[in-house]
Amino acid sequence: MNGGIFIITGEPSGELYGALLARALRSLNGDLHICGVGGERMRAEGVDLLAGITGAFGLIEAVSSVGTLREVFSKIKDALRRERPSVVVLIDFPDFNLRVAREAKSLGIKVLYYVSPQVWAWRRKRTRRITELSDRIAVVLPFEEKIYREAGADCEFVGHPIMEEIENTKGGRSFIRESLGLEPDREVLALLPGSRRHELKRLMPLFASVVERFKVAHPGFQYVLPMAPNLSSADFQEWTGILDGLGVRTVSGMSTEVLSAADLALIASGTSTLQAALCGVPMVVVYRLFPLTYLLGRLLVNVKYISLVNLLLDREVVKELIQYRADTDNTVRELDRIIRDDGVRRYMAESFGEIRALYEGRRASERVAQMVAEMSGWGR
Repeated sequence: MNGGIFIITGEPSGELYGALLARALRSLNGDLHICGVGGERMRAEGVDLLAGITGAFGLIEAVSSVGTLREVFSKIKDALRRERPSVVVLIDFPDFNLRVAREAKSLGIKVLYYVSPQVWAWRRKRTRRITELSDRIAVVLPFEEKIYREAGADCEFVGHPIMEEIENTKGGRSFIRESLGLEPDREVLALLPGSRRHELKRLMPLFASVVERFKVAHPGFQYVLPMAPNLSSADFQEWTGILDGLGVRTVSGMSTEVLSAADLALIASGTSTLQAALCGVPMVVVYRLFPLTYLLGRLLVNVKYISLVNLLLDREVVKELIQYRADTDNTVRELDRIIRDDGVRRYMAESFGEIRALYEGRRASERVAQMVAEMSGWGR
């Protein structure tokens, strides 16, 4: 495989970015052999998968996946030695991917870190380690470029691949609503409880309770929940009857379409908050962790906000309800505030416009594919 490319992802959002990158790479070099770790979207783009993605996350929750991660790393290590790709592209998933980076560097294989880990939030010193193990770094948050360059990295802000998905979404709001099985003329509350099983466990009771309460005050709303592609109906099995009883429509994937159809959103903190902002959807952000994870996180994390919207603008644009504040009363109150207060909606809309301006005109997947080509030598 000399001259080929490895793409290593560890979570659903990263797997989407890997799939978009594989497509962009093939548009530059149709004969390119791409191998890696990912899911069905990467396979559909012609990536030969060494292993499927895992869902490990957090300080406590990741423990159960250690055996799986060790097995996958062994497969990657063997493949690196055997295939000797030109470039290894690592997408987020730092604890695992930094081990891959070290192995690749020891073999003289170039490393491009794409969607760099958010170590600036809790392990700032790790930026130097990432810099030492990476030949180039492609970041998706504009302020990260300065952080990594100060650490000596060859780093570039490339935009964000979710902008590509949004720009490629076809049809107006009414058309998208109908395609989702919704009525085109009724308002929509989008529910995004996260892409990890532990998030569902901690947040689905809240989401169900909020909808039950919200329906009383706002009977005209419709509700739709996009299940993350890595999750199945079985993961929602205990909630299926409850969601159906509340009139919540569930769809597989399609989070971009759901947000494009929505008037309002309730979102678990994560990339979906940026996605909603780029779609212009007012939102309330909630999050709950295993109590010990939360306590440890408070000691380690060094940021004022957890949502990307507030982090990007360094001010509170959307309300963040974290841990014990993420209850039904507070959440419904904040959703009501957005509906009833024109000033709140206008402020969010203006702020979301600032964020969109940071990303418009940038094609992250295409730019990263060009960087890979430059590093490989066939892009000159």
